[in-house]
Amino acid sequence: AYKRFRELLPKEERENACSARLPKSQILTLPELRANPFQHRICRVFSTSEDGDDSMSFEDFLDMLSVFSDSATSDIKSHYAFRIFDFDDDGTLDRKDLEKLVNCLTGQGEDSRLSSAEMEQLIQNILEESDIDKDGTINLSEFQHVVSRSPDFASSFKIIL
Repeated sequence: AYKRFRELLPKEERENACSARLPKSQILTLPELRANPFQHRICRVFSTSEDGDDSMSFEDFLDMLSVFSDSATSDIKSHYAFRIFDFDDDGTLDRKDLEKLVNCLTGQGEDSRLSSAEMEQLIQNILEESDIDKDGTINLSEFQHVVSRSPDFASSFKIIL
């Protein structure tokens, strides 16, 4: 992981790789992220940058790779998937988060976009299935409950993580 991190750094920063930050543009060149519809959210969730540039320290990079690893538990994967899907970072998946999630998964093109009625029906179905306390949002424990009951759902994380 360190070698991979170091190789992604600009040449002049490789000597001080331990203290360097990997720019987001370089992170997005990773094969694991290149075609991932959540690539920007993944960078945001794993970055500890105080500048808001989504750059990563080696520790951030290591955290990200460990979650992508096949040896990461489903609890860890579902925790980070939830954070990635929580586009407004408020600790819940609300209708706006779910709409963005669906749009990321189906693509942003006109031919792949759901109609308003289809989107509303899909979000309603997701909430009926997942919103245990019926507050109109999905919290982390509700999300993890749904994931634990559905092996197909859990295996779909391969796309994201």
